[in-house]
Amino acid sequence: MSTVEVGTELPPLSLHVTRADLVRYAGASGDFNPIHWSDRVATSVGLPGVIAHGMLTMALAGRLVTAWAGDPAAVRSYGVRFTRPVVVPDDDTGALVELSGKVTKLDGGIATVAITASFDGRTVLGKAVAEVAVG
Repeated sequence: MSTVEVGTELPPLSLHVTRADLVRYAGASGDFNPIHWSDRVATSVGLPGVIAHGMLTMALAGRLVTAWAGDPAAVRSYGVRFTRPVVVPDDDTGALVELSGKVTKLDGGIATVAITASFDGRTVLGKAVAEVAVG
């Protein structure tokens, strides 16, 4: 990590989430809710289609921060609000999640990073903020 100051932008990260990723995440997390694999169930409960697990989306945004920090242990805190789902089509491309971040505060060697996560041009995580040791 180079010199960090307020306004420092993290290198953007774009990731595709596929149905295969959802299957792997379900196995790792134990969350086999059919809204994450069945179009029929997802649409029957009012969703536009199969959606990614919220915690998977949060984890992907966390990758942005840990890649920038260079050490996952540097992340002191991390929190988000789930605002919109990431709809994952049943194809080989999946859903494109675009991630960016910016340092908004420095205090005693801790950088506050505001994270933006978007899908289909819309924000999917609100109040996404990490605190990272930088000094």
